Order: sequence, then C-alpha cells, then structure tokens
Amino acid sequence: MKNARETKLIAYLVEDQARFYRLAYSYLRNREEALDAVQTAVCKALEKQEGLRNADAVRTWFYRILINVCTDMLRQRRWIAPVPVEETDTGSYEDPLPEDGSLARRVDALPPELASVIRLRFYEELSLREISAVLDCSLSTVKTRLYAGLKKLRVELKGEAYEGI
Repeated sequence: MKNARETKLIAYLVEDQARFYRLAYSYLRNREEALDAVQTAVCKALEKQEGLRNADAVRTWFYRILINVCTDMLRQRRWIAPVPVEETDTGSYEDPLPEDGSLARRVDALPPELASVIRLRFYEELSLREISAVLDCSLSTVKTRLYAGLKKLRVELKGEAYEGI
C-alpha cells in the first residue's frame, strides 16, 4: 500500500516530466541522454524516497537528483567517443530549446556553476531559495552566481549588438 509521500512523489513525477526532460536536455544537449537521465533520476527518486524528509520539498529534492545524474553523465562523456550527428535517429521528442538559440548556446558556454543557476532560475522558474536547496549552497552564493552569469551574458550580447552595426 502506498503512503502519502509516495503518492505525492509519483503524481509530481508524472505531472512535470516535460520540465525534467527540458532541464536534462539543457545540460546534456542530446535527446537520448536527456531521456536516460530523467529515467535514471526517477528510478533513484523512487528508490530513495524514504530520504525525503519533507514531502513539500519534493521539487527541490528531485531537481537535485536530476542535476546530479546529468553531471555524472557529463563526466562519463569524457571517456566515450561521441556518435556523429548524421548517424543518430531524430526520435519522437523535439528539442526543447531553439536550434538557433544563441542565448541558449551562450548559457552553455558559461562556467557550469553559473549556467546551473541561470537554467534553474529562468528555464525552470525556481525561486532563489529553491535553487539554493537544489545546488546545496547558500542563498548569497546563488545570488552572486546569478548576478555574475547575467552580467557575462549581458556583456556578450551587447558586444554582439555593436558588431552588427
């Protein structure tokens, strides 16, 4: 018999799966890896649900699991040769980020700690406190990283605007 925590967790996982895929894709930039990351994170969450002390914190708890899975997959990439794009199947999932998204590419080019804060704040619309919980760092660190990341993006985008003139 399912307890209230498990029921709430399953409802959350089913309801927000598109958001999880979008977040995983923003880290991994590969459909199949993003789907694998979400599946792995869901399995880990279901296995470790007893570790969730506060059922109301399920959102930040699961995002932390998903980001850790994505980070692990990025570390493993160093040891695996990438498959050329022309050999991959397009699959049924659409890329959640625009193909020509120069802003998305610029976010990817930021240092990982800055990019993570920007993704969670603007892609996933988490509050600064939630980001602090997900990344396991202080609120002031989150604010500093957000400010630094936005400043770098602003400088790059202004430079691009001047080049186009």
